[in-house]
Amino acid sequence: MKKYINAIVIILGVILIDQLSKLFIQRSMELGDSIKVIEDLFYITSHRNSGAAWGMLEGQMIFFYIMTVIVLGLLVYLFMYEAHSRLMQYGIALIIGGAIGNFIDRVLYQHVIDFIDVYIGTYDFPIFNVADSALTIGVILLFIHMMKDFISDKKEQKMKTK
Repeated sequence: MKKYINAIVIILGVILIDQLSKLFIQRSMELGDSIKVIEDLFYITSHRNSGAAWGMLEGQMIFFYIMTVIVLGLLVYLFMYEAHSRLMQYGIALIIGGAIGNFIDRVLYQHVIDFIDVYIGTYDFPIFNVADSALTIGVILLFIHMMKDFISDKKEQKMKTK
């Protein structure tokens, strides 16, 4: 259990920060309200999403419930039995925390509360939240872990053939 404590703190921290930030948005802003933080770059915009990323599969809550439970089960298995490096543990922990954060919204409200509104040039990136950010960072960490393993395996193979 001791080796998992940091990752558990990450999971709980993501869920707590995600839910508190969404509660703040929900209680202090009307749907569609927007606050300029950095003009033409970053706004806090109260938004609801009943789909997945970019609004895909809008309104398919039963699908999201089932998929989230399956994915969380797989992630917990990977975390407990396959995550031997901290990088992999932390990546999985961020994904678990983010998935639970958005799952809570879907169960309670049948939509996800989004509010981070970023413009990249003239492109208005889809509005997202803390859970989405954790999911994205977690996937990036897992990708880095896989690339490190791939490079390490290639070096090992090269050493064996010499």
